[in-house]
Amino acid sequence: MNWHTRVTELLQVKYPIIQGGLAYLAYADLAAAVSNAGGLGQITAMSLRDPDLLRAEIHKVRTLTDKPFGVNFAIGMHGQGYEDMVRVAVEEEVPVVTMTGGNPAPIFELLAGTNSKKLVLVAARRQAQKAEQLGADAVMVVGQEGGGHLGRDDVGTMVLVPQVIDSVKIPVIASGGIGDGRGWMAAHALGAEGIEMGTRFIATKECVDASEAYKEALLASTEADTTIIKRSIGAPARALRNEFTAQILEIEQKTPTYEALKDYISGSANKRFICDGDKNQGFGWAGQVTGMIHDIPTVEELINRMVAEAEGIRVKWGQ
Repeated sequence: MNWHTRVTELLQVKYPIIQGGLAYLAYADLAAAVSNAGGLGQITAMSLRDPDLLRAEIHKVRTLTDKPFGVNFAIGMHGQGYEDMVRVAVEEEVPVVTMTGGNPAPIFELLAGTNSKKLVLVAARRQAQKAEQLGADAVMVVGQEGGGHLGRDDVGTMVLVPQVIDSVKIPVIASGGIGDGRGWMAAHALGAEGIEMGTRFIATKECVDASEAYKEALLASTEADTTIIKRSIGAPARALRNEFTAQILEIEQKTPTYEALKDYISGSANKRFICDGDKNQGFGWAGQVTGMIHDIPTVEELINRMVAEAEGIRVKWGQ
């Protein structure tokens, strides 16, 4: 079947499926696997210690795939500058640059005059409109079901995506609560021209930096086994429930300040669980879609299965 949308045309991919930035997890193996399977894989830039490591990761992706890929900049990560990282992406002529978690305007300035496609993750209609004004080629819209950092308004994907579509002219990509062909087709029914998935791609064989404990927790959890942390400091984010997130929520009740929370919500605390496998001394991001994850396939198996599911739906409804 023909999966052509403005997103596939923009990104030069077979399927309008984008792998999320996934801090500390989205590196060359996963990115190349997604791109080779017909989607758009991404490297996470701000999880790397310096620009040289980003350059090396870009070179590695290019040894594993000849397909387009992206580099994600989580510009809201505390205490990290991104200018030198962006310059590497420019020098390496990265096909796609995505931005999450902060004001993308300075990155747009650094990308001026390049051929890189610019995508911005947003969680509100006004953010999408601003991204369009700045020159974004598309926006990725994450609803409240998603994992990691979310919007402050608690609006779900089903409601938020159509609102954004009605407010901008550039392509809209749906994110949050999508993990199979049914969610993919639902996003298209809402008017989205593609999807982004984060949590579902963690539970794949090529996400080699994710610990077995993290993957097993995703398999074992239900849609009710996530919680919102950091709401008290204005940065709500969805993570798996465990002893550590219970401690975070207790601190938020008693002392809702960044200073009180910083050691508990740091990148190091995140890595202790997702990379090192210490599930009680760290936290792991996860969307509510974790309740739909029942296996750990290869990326190719996952995308092929999603395509088969989506094509079945299209046939059933005569599309």
